[in-house]
Amino acid sequence: MKLYRFGQAVCRFVLRLLFKVEIRGKEHIPSEGGVLLCSNHISDFDPPLLGAFIHRQVRYMAKKELFDKKGIGKLLKGLGAFPVKRGGSDRESLRTALRILKEGDMVGLFPEGTRSKTGEIGNGLAGAGFFAGKSDAYVIPCVIIGPYQFRKRVILAYGEPIDMEAYRQQRVSAQEITDTIMTEIQRLKDKHQ
Repeated sequence: MKLYRFGQAVCRFVLRLLFKVEIRGKEHIPSEGGVLLCSNHISDFDPPLLGAFIHRQVRYMAKKELFDKKGIGKLLKGLGAFPVKRGGSDRESLRTALRILKEGDMVGLFPEGTRSKTGEIGNGLAGAGFFAGKSDAYVIPCVIIGPYQFRKRVILAYGEPIDMEAYRQQRVSAQEITDTIMTEIQRLKDKHQ
């Protein structure tokens, strides 16, 4: 946890040095309990930005290949990241993310699965809906509005938790839940642009 806190401080310093960072809606993040942060994805700066300005630790899935590199792999583990095999179903990473949420911790996801080259919000993959539907975690939509350009404004807005109860009771498909999450991310973008 000390490494994570140090990393947060470094990220805050660097991000504020490079960009005019505006954080909105931090009050929507519960102080305890499992939380699934779902954000659009426009840059490699997104993961540090998403977690640098909030008190709780955010854990991310990162592609398995990164963990195979000695220095980077150790650093990622120390920061709480866990590996995922891309391009297919990775049951171990699914179990890990669900366990983290059930233990009352926070997982950060980018439902689109890849960065948007245009900055527009794309379709989300079913994974976010799977985690939202299979856990009791709060689901917090987030939007990052850039572009990341030196000394230009970058907005990170956290939205109110999405009420998942009806989705969970009706056993709605993971993709439908993801579609709802993506709609909320788009609403946040429209509100904060």
